[in-house]
Amino acid sequence: MKALGQALILVALAAVAAFGTQAWHPRAPALYLTQEPLRDDEVSLPVIREKFHDDVLWIDARPADQFAAKHMPGALNVSEQQFDEQLVQHLDALQTNTKPVVVYCSGQKCEASRKVMERLKEMGFVKDAYVFKGGWSVLEKAR
Repeated sequence: MKALGQALILVALAAVAAFGTQAWHPRAPALYLTQEPLRDDEVSLPVIREKFHDDVLWIDARPADQFAAKHMPGALNVSEQQFDEQLVQHLDALQTNTKPVVVYCSGQKCEASRKVMERLKEMGFVKDAYVFKGGWSVLEKAR
């Protein structure tokens, strides 16, 4: 009986740890398959294809090492961590851009893309800008 009680305690502790990880991990997978509707400032691949005919300026808000490993063709890397330095590097491209801007980061729960988009809008570099829903994980699967 003592062994059964210890086993139940271990199972309970493992369950608490699992639910805690699910709740607070930035890249936790969905527990169930539901598609939340897009916010006004979000786009998905079908929207990009239908509305913009795949003619957008991609901004990758992930760190430089992740960008260097893989990114969308033609994307500019403007991460939250190195925003000022990278902004200077891409100043000409941003000032002359006439395409809608789509910002993506690592995954579904990543907020870096929203923060980068808001900073670019506040500074007046982009007007027509969106966050890509799902982030790089969705883009990489679709490629």
